[in-house]
Amino acid sequence: MEFVQVVSVSSLKGGVGKTTITLGLASAAFAQGLRTLIIDMDPQSDVSAALASRSTHGFTIDTVLKAATKKNVRQAIIPSSWTGPTDVAVDVLMGSQSSANHDIPNPTKNDLWRLEEALVLVEKNYDLVLIDCPPSFNALTQTAWTASDAVAIVAEPGLFSVTAVHRTLLALESMRQQMSPRLRTAGVIINRYRPDSREHQFRMGEMDQLFGQHILSPTVDETLTMQQATGAATPIHRWPGELAQTLAQKFDLLLRQILSENRG
Repeated sequence: MEFVQVVSVSSLKGGVGKTTITLGLASAAFAQGLRTLIIDMDPQSDVSAALASRSTHGFTIDTVLKAATKKNVRQAIIPSSWTGPTDVAVDVLMGSQSSANHDIPNPTKNDLWRLEEALVLVEKNYDLVLIDCPPSFNALTQTAWTASDAVAIVAEPGLFSVTAVHRTLLALESMRQQMSPRLRTAGVIINRYRPDSREHQFRMGEMDQLFGQHILSPTVDETLTMQQATGAATPIHRWPGELAQTLAQKFDLLLRQILSENRG
């Protein structure tokens, strides 16, 4: 890649498996040889727990949002547990519960540009940046979106996810107009789909009707395989078994679509 692409992985509803999707996309990037940075903006810090390999001596996204200095940014980034000495980089800008202190309802423009300022210091080291966002539209998500080229929306086939996707698309349009004209909608990823569920089939039809042009294919089925790979600190592309291979191929296809500049 000539330029780093920055993609926020978002949902304005919790519990849809947003972090799982972030890890799947990171695994696809790793398999393709893309130098990848994962930024953990969610105060729950699940991505950091899944990928951290050593102590950061207290430097985290909280430190960076307080002051986006070269030292703070570089100290907050560590190699992930996925990568060995000869592997392409998959690094993590560590999350922190303290980042919740920055998640205010009415951030200033200076607040919103803080992550963008931090990324300028390290972007030459990466081909792709994935930002795992919290499930709300306060300052942390807005800050992530301001630094992003695109937002991938994660949803599950349920009633409340349908309304959350609608809210997210409206919020994206607002951010595009007010803060970041380059921001685009990368698409909606349907996660935790159960093909044998009539409710899921109904909701899929509903979402296709409402958001058809935004929905990415394939959907990601509900499975324990991803959890097992995550628990073993292994990218899904390196997890054994046919189901893992199928999942890996799905994430390859999703990443390719997300990185396509042609999506509106």
